[in-house]
Amino acid sequence: MADPSLIETVGPIWAELDEGLWHTTHPERFLGILNSGAIQPEPDIPNKDRWGTNQGPIHYPYVRHIDGVSLFDFDGFNGEAYSKRCVSSSWRTFVPYRPDWEGAVWIEVDRQRVAASIIWGQALWDQQNETGEHGHNIMPYIEVAHIGELPLASCTRALLIRRTAPDDFLEFDLADFDEAGYAAGLKEWSAGVRTVEQRRIDAFKGIS
Repeated sequence: MADPSLIETVGPIWAELDEGLWHTTHPERFLGILNSGAIQPEPDIPNKDRWGTNQGPIHYPYVRHIDGVSLFDFDGFNGEAYSKRCVSSSWRTFVPYRPDWEGAVWIEVDRQRVAASIIWGQALWDQQNETGEHGHNIMPYIEVAHIGELPLASCTRALLIRRTAPDDFLEFDLADFDEAGYAAGLKEWSAGVRTVEQRRIDAFKGIS
C-alpha cells in the first residue's frame, strides 16, 4: 500500500509510482522516445536541456557517465526514512515533475524484462564508490542504470502529469498507444506552461 503521507505531498500519482521501476522525461521529449522506439542513453537533445550538465562532462550524472539510462526504483521505498538517510538526494526535484518542466511523463519499465541490463541501486552506489568517481551526481539506492538503449517494448505504460491538473494524470498503454489522446493532453500541458517571469511572480505570491 502506498504511503499516505507521500500521496499527500506528491499527489495521487504516487499511488501509481510506488513500488515501480520508472523513467521520467519531458512531455515533448517523450515524442522522440516514441518515434525511436527506445529510451536512449544519449538522446539527440542539447546539453542545456539535460540534467546536471552545466559543469561539463567531468560532472555529468553518474548514470550518463557510464552510458546508462537513469531509472527510479521505488521498490520498498520509504520517503521519510530515505530523506533522512540521503539528505542530499535530489529525488523530490523529479517527483512528481521538475518545476521548470511544469509536467512530466513517467514511463513504467517491466523490471523482469530488463533485469539482465540493470545495475541496481546498491550495486550502482558501490560501483561509484569503488571507482572513486564522486564528481558525478547520483541518487543513492533508488537510482538504477539500464546499460544501453532501453526498448519501449520493455515498458508497459506512460503517465502524463501536468501542473494545471496534478490530480488528473493521464495514463497511456504503450502496447496500444492513443496518439490522439496524448496529443490532447500535450496541448493542455503546453497551454499551462508559464514563462520564467510568470513563475517568479507566482512564487512571490506563493503560487506553485
